[in-house]
Amino acid sequence: MKTLFIKNRKQDIFLAFILTLFIITLAITFTVFFKQLYYFDIDYLNIAEISGLSKDIIKNNYDILIQYQSIFYRGALNFKDFAMSTTGRIHFEEVKRIFDMIQLICLGSGLISLIMIYHNIKNKEYRYLRLTSIFSIVIPSILGFLASLDFNQAFIIFHKLFFRNDYWIFDSRSDPIITILPEAFFMHCFIMIVVLIILMSIVCYFIYRKKEQDILKH
Repeated sequence: MKTLFIKNRKQDIFLAFILTLFIITLAITFTVFFKQLYYFDIDYLNIAEISGLSKDIIKNNYDILIQYQSIFYRGALNFKDFAMSTTGRIHFEEVKRIFDMIQLICLGSGLISLIMIYHNIKNKEYRYLRLTSIFSIVIPSILGFLASLDFNQAFIIFHKLFFRNDYWIFDSRSDPIITILPEAFFMHCFIMIVVLIILMSIVCYFIYRKKEQDILKH
């Protein structure tokens, strides 16, 4: 009996970890491809006025960039209205590799979670949901707190951790695309990711409580 409990506990922890991974990568993927956030920021951050470009030009080129980030897109990145340096192109290729990996992890962890959740539902085991809610709320809370202290510094640290060069430091003369990608927009993306993760964490907790109460009633 004790061996079975330990085995189930390990399975709960593993599923909670995989499900947390799915939640985090899903939040990132959704935010990256949720173009409406950027469309809102065009006006909110006065991107058109600052860049001196029309709203249509900004949206069209941003759409090209987002399409390029899709795991299903296989081709070169070519902006309609912006020149691009060699180092700028390399950086976007590096970013795409990271997003491709995130999307693969999202799909893989989602599939594994689905299979394991189906098995757990059949056995009326829901402890993994409580663990998932804890795992998924702790991580963004810590990152959110650190980023809120100094987002600019957090932004720099993030790039130094994930990129082995300084190609992410764009010069607007050689890579004018940077004029329509202000740091404040990335901060809004980060906030959206954290909020989505926390919301999904809360959903997991409430489902767990609901199922726990249903089991006790019977």
